[in-house]
Amino acid sequence: MVKHMPDLDAVFAALADPVRRNIVEQLTRSEHTAGEIARTFAISQPAVSKHLKVLERSGLLERTIRGREHHLRLEPRTLQSATAWIDEQRRFWTASFDRLDGVLAASKGKESQP
Repeated sequence: MVKHMPDLDAVFAALADPVRRNIVEQLTRSEHTAGEIARTFAISQPAVSKHLKVLERSGLLERTIRGREHHLRLEPRTLQSATAWIDEQRRFWTASFDRLDGVLAASKGKESQP
């Protein structure tokens, strides 16, 4: 099985913009056309298209063209890869802080002994 490994720099850069995060949120619920997405923003259609291209290049969304309509859907494997990386960092830091808590507790116990 080939593991899906997106460019995490591109994924996090794409998610750094609030418009693109909003688009991702819309696509988590269902597939939308580019026109449907564009109508939800108070920015120009070309600006929305640029945001969609950034999301597409990062691997966060897939585009299917049916006639004149561009249908967009979220690529969940890309989000799962980013989430896995974040979870790995969280596990590391949680374990590090737990060890520090243990050291501090042991140190405090030694100080209170006569």
